Amino acid sequence: MGPSKNPAIWARQMDPEILNRFTANSMVDHLGIQFTEVGPDFVKATMPVDERTVQPFGVLHGGASVALSETLGSAASYGCVDDSKICVGIEINANHVRQAKSGMVEGVARPVHVGSTLQVWQTYIHDAEDRLISTGRITIAVLERRR
Repeated sequence: MGPSKNPAIWARQMDPEILNRFTANSMVDHLGIQFTEVGPDFVKATMPVDERTVQPFGVLHGGASVALSETLGSAASYGCVDDSKICVGIEINANHVRQAKSGMVEGVARPVHVGSTLQVWQTYIHDAEDRLISTGRITIAVLERRR
């Protein structure tokens, strides 16, 4: 997939510090997910491969990878709307292509479609050697915020 044709997608200020504060004291924080970079059309975060994120055989749990993908897509979608809207995930799928046993993984979310009522984000998770671990796609519904 190539770069987005509309690099000016952010409707609000987006930076890792804001996103890390926003997700403090949540499952995102519990899993050790840390936002590291926001670009013109992408969001990146890392997640440790440790006792919080591995399955009983000592490899990264697929559910943890999906949680990272959903976190990235949700954060990115949040950045594309103003305060009159909320974004909710309505579907996510993932393909786990390689094991990770230790260290950190890094994920990135890039837009497939950023519409006024629906967004689709593609995620890629790589290990420290830049090998693909998992890829995902999340569909987000954009709703009016109830006052």
